[in-house]
Amino acid sequence: MATSLLPDELWYIIQPLLPEHTPDPRGGRPRVSDRQALSGILFVLMTGIPWRHLPTSLGFGSGPTCWRRLKKWHEAGVWQQLHHELLHRLHLADRIDWERACVDGSSVKAKKRGSAVGPNPTDRGRLGCKRHLLTDGNGVPLVVLFSGANMHDSVPLTALLEAIPKLQGTRGRPRHRPNKLHADKAYDYERCREACVVRGISPRIARRGKDSSTRLGRHRWVVERTFAWLNHAKRLAVRYERRLDIYCAFTLLRCAMICFKKLMLGF
Repeated sequence: MATSLLPDELWYIIQPLLPEHTPDPRGGRPRVSDRQALSGILFVLMTGIPWRHLPTSLGFGSGPTCWRRLKKWHEAGVWQQLHHELLHRLHLADRIDWERACVDGSSVKAKKRGSAVGPNPTDRGRLGCKRHLLTDGNGVPLVVLFSGANMHDSVPLTALLEAIPKLQGTRGRPRHRPNKLHADKAYDYERCREACVVRGISPRIARRGKDSSTRLGRHRWVVERTFAWLNHAKRLAVRYERRLDIYCAFTLLRCAMICFKKLMLGF
């Protein structure tokens, strides 16, 4: 069971990215393998169970062990590297649609206080965390950023565009700019259009009081689907983590899983 959540193909991509473990010269109990710990992390991510309820009988490490490994690997940049590596492979396989990109924000309830948490104006001021997501034309997650639920969707647009990784193809310069950017009326500001134009991107932003949302929905729906893919991992549908780094680690790992599925199945 410990390896059923983690296909061999994905493990072979992740394994070289993990930092090398230095054994304690004083000895101690046998160390849980990295693959077992990662399988436990994936089990918590997908089922949403508390760390303390992680069943070691299934071949995983204990909850505290898996939590420490998740935190350590996030600090080492493993999840970001994994996401970028899979995006690079998708780019080489010509499975990233650079013709258009889509951007949107989505709030989730936050059960505890912490960084990137704020009152949600659409949920009676209850605490929430907002995920700002930019995808390609097929819904492949390119960048995800976090803020409190009270931040307007349009504020981090420039940061999202700047965070798109440069992906080297078989020839030519690295690609990191889509041709068009589709967004809803929440992004109908001159600064948002200017942020696109200066980067050579054609803004396709709905205008308040003029454009129908249904017309842009022909292309923009893919980002909504990607949010649904993220929320399929129950640990992401509600933010239980007080620490943003742990929630960010889970989100990047889920983005990598989406990219891996796209790479393997080409859906």
